[in-house]
Amino acid sequence: MTNQPSYGSTFDRWRAGAGSVWTDYSRHAFVEGLRTGDLPRAAFLHYLIQDYVFLVHFSRAWSLALVKAETLDEMKVCAGTVDALVNHEMDLHVRTCAAQGISEEALFNAEEEVANLAYTRFVLDAGLQGDFLDMMAALAPCVMGYGEIGRRLGADGVAGTAYQDWIDTYAHADYQGLCDTVGAMIDAAVIRRLGSTPERAPRWAQLQARFTKATALEVGFWDMGLRPPA
Repeated sequence: MTNQPSYGSTFDRWRAGAGSVWTDYSRHAFVEGLRTGDLPRAAFLHYLIQDYVFLVHFSRAWSLALVKAETLDEMKVCAGTVDALVNHEMDLHVRTCAAQGISEEALFNAEEEVANLAYTRFVLDAGLQGDFLDMMAALAPCVMGYGEIGRRLGADGVAGTAYQDWIDTYAHADYQGLCDTVGAMIDAAVIRRLGSTPERAPRWAQLQARFTKATALEVGFWDMGLRPPA
């Protein structure tokens, strides 16, 4: 697909390897609703509440990646990503939900949907049973996928919709810079562990499978967002 941003050669390979699953994720009906502003508000709020819960576990997963890291640079990037998630990205959810009378305490204690539970535990399991590269393959679709979606919607979306703050968060240079930084760190980590031709390594197929499965779970998360409780 044309006009896709590059966040490093490893991510580019994994994205290409995911094939149509990546398109299902990055061009999902939920995303299209964000782009046009036609997404029902109830669906967006349902998604935001679940995504807040997701980000709690996602931050824990990045903290686990810090433990699995082998270099100081890997540790710095993981620590910086946890900071970006906890102190910046989650603030969007808190502010938007507060305007609807939903407190941060209610967000933190919200009941997880099954699709949310499946995704977060898949990522955490990748860290518990695997190594640093297993974690990166499971974490990358969310980080870079939102970067790609935000960048595209920032350029092609309908201006001034109710979802402009969401789009601006992920289209912003700060988030795009985070994607670039994480992508460069993953490239270095892959070369360090698998060499200069990682796609020839026996582990490559396993890493690709993790990335593709995490992408499929992102599709399930969007699907869940379109089914707000009655």
